[in-house]
Amino acid sequence: MNIVIAAGGTGGHLYPAIAVARQFLQRDPSTRILFVGTTRGIERKVLAHEGFPLQCIAANPLMGKRPSEIVKALLTLPVSLWQSLRILKAQGADLVFGVGGYTSPAMLVAAFLRRIPGVILEPNAYPGMANKAVAPLVQRIFLAFESTVQFFDRRKARVVGTPVRQAFLDALEPDAGRVEEGTMRHLLIFGGSQGAKAINSAVIEALPLLGAMKDTLTITHQTGEADHARVVAAYENAGMPAQVVPFLYDMPTVLRTADLVVSRAGAMTIAELTVCGKPAILIPLPTAIYNHQLRNAEVMAKAGGAVLLPQAELTGAGLARAIMDILREPQRLQTMSRHSWNMRRSDAADTIVRECYDVIRRRHETSGSARAL
Repeated sequence: MNIVIAAGGTGGHLYPAIAVARQFLQRDPSTRILFVGTTRGIERKVLAHEGFPLQCIAANPLMGKRPSEIVKALLTLPVSLWQSLRILKAQGADLVFGVGGYTSPAMLVAAFLRRIPGVILEPNAYPGMANKAVAPLVQRIFLAFESTVQFFDRRKARVVGTPVRQAFLDALEPDAGRVEEGTMRHLLIFGGSQGAKAINSAVIEALPLLGAMKDTLTITHQTGEADHARVVAAYENAGMPAQVVPFLYDMPTVLRTADLVVSRAGAMTIAELTVCGKPAILIPLPTAIYNHQLRNAEVMAKAGGAVLLPQAELTGAGLARAIMDILREPQRLQTMSRHSWNMRRSDAADTIVRECYDVIRRRHETSGSARAL
């Protein structure tokens, strides 16, 4: 079995694809998997760490860009399509799996032209343009949220949740007895795979107030590469001990130790939080296309697993107050954990792989019947 996965740019596109890739290999270790991305995103670094091969194509983002950048992206479309066709031929691909973003369309159009079955995953509560554009060309559309079905052909759509890596699935159910006051709490702060300057700045402003919890609070803070030095200096100046890193490769281990999370509201983040049953303060990225992070956050907040804090209202004092209000109320913390846990979908990757095998089988049966005629 040869699988080509088009995913990259951000962790939100890449990590669900890695979870699916692992599930394919668990079902059949002889499966050959190739990731296709670009040189612009984090895929080269992350996939080298995960042990998956990567080939790059000349795709560029369209949405939310300046006119000159849009023209450049449009001019690269024929090149990326030609590259995609060559990759699929060389790989002898049986299936192309796309996770949205600017890498997927060329690969899925190429798959359609070569009569290779294609499937897509839409992990957000509101779908991106890439997935909506290629949806008529694919055989299955996997969705994380029931509310997203309305945007696609219901005959193709399957609501499965967002695939997460197996290490997240090892998380234990929240402990109903762990509600004592005064116990040590661990706060995890991260702004997505590339960090978030607005969140980092608010945390820096919040540190003097959070100092009141210094004896009962530990912190892990992922800053992104660009902001790492500034944030490290702020913690040192505040005398606040913390693990401050530019990137967290072992997010499953770190997340399992957290009592509360401050983060963006990407689809992957929501899936990882809920599969581990973690309460969160969600600060959606306001510039996200179609404001999909706000819609993701609203789903989790409505379920009771998160507090929604819009970036327009984000201040250091307000963030410190939200953190302390939750951590100082053990029963509230436990209730939010339970609501988060109740949202978890732990079988998404397995369901997707089973459906993909069905798609491949049906295509082979159809091809066989056509040859017989």
